[in-house]
Amino acid sequence: MLAMKTETLAKFACAYSGLVWGLFWIPIRRLADAGIEGLWATLFFYAVPFALSLPLLALRWRAALAGGLRLQVLGFVAAVSLVLYSVSILYTDVVRATLLFYLTPLWSTLLARIFLGEAITPLRWLAMTIAILGMLVIFHADSGIPAPENPGDWIALASGLLWSVASILLRADKGRAALDLLIHNFIWSAVIAAFLLLAFGPGRAVSPPLFVYLAQLPWLIPTVLIVVMSGVYTSMWGTPKLNPGLVGLLFMTEISVGAATAALWSGDPFGWREVIGILLISGAGMLESLWELWRRRTAAVEAP
Repeated sequence: MLAMKTETLAKFACAYSGLVWGLFWIPIRRLADAGIEGLWATLFFYAVPFALSLPLLALRWRAALAGGLRLQVLGFVAAVSLVLYSVSILYTDVVRATLLFYLTPLWSTLLARIFLGEAITPLRWLAMTIAILGMLVIFHADSGIPAPENPGDWIALASGLLWSVASILLRADKGRAALDLLIHNFIWSAVIAAFLLLAFGPGRAVSPPLFVYLAQLPWLIPTVLIVVMSGVYTSMWGTPKLNPGLVGLLFMTEISVGAATAALWSGDPFGWREVIGILLISGAGMLESLWELWRRRTAAVEAP
């Protein structure tokens, strides 16, 4: 019973994480609108949770040492995925970025089968088919095969593949504390964002004056605490407890949130395609949980 409750909570945690990630584009685009462009926006966005994570690292330094290289690898792979996703939002449409990122259920299911030996159930195949169908509806697949068209699209695709790898690693290392994963995720995120800026930033965008950064802190700090860090924590807590393919499906709530909020606040198109796509994707994410709930209730009714 306790295991079932934990699994249910993990499903809610992953769905919540997807919802939160669907809002990631808003602070990143707001930084760009404030004059902090390109990779400077990415670095600043991750510098804030990096700074907020340092006191936690001071409290958890023994766990950090005990975690060794394995903890660093987990934090690094997850960080690369999230940083690349954040970068993709700046260089392509929000909906395109989220859709290409969320080919993760396919990658995760296949990787879990290959490396963890986890079975792919008929219900999982059905859920993936429904989710991908919803993605294709939003992506206007009737006008051609959807494919990456610009650097932002390719970055989003790569970030989704890396998140699938991170899901496999987290699943294989279930005993790791979510707080330690969160701390090292944000430490590595800042390091990776700084590296990308040094490697690819020169000549692309100029850093604005210091006062522009400082002016963003009153809204960015609470946003990072309430939205970003909570979303990453729940993903780090819930992901190891579930099959990676199911995690990918639950995270697809991000597509619904991202498409709706992008239509409201960034002018991205939102019509019948988006509505149908969101319903299909959301239904796919809930399919296994609803089936399990129905199965348990049926068993309880039939029990003597």
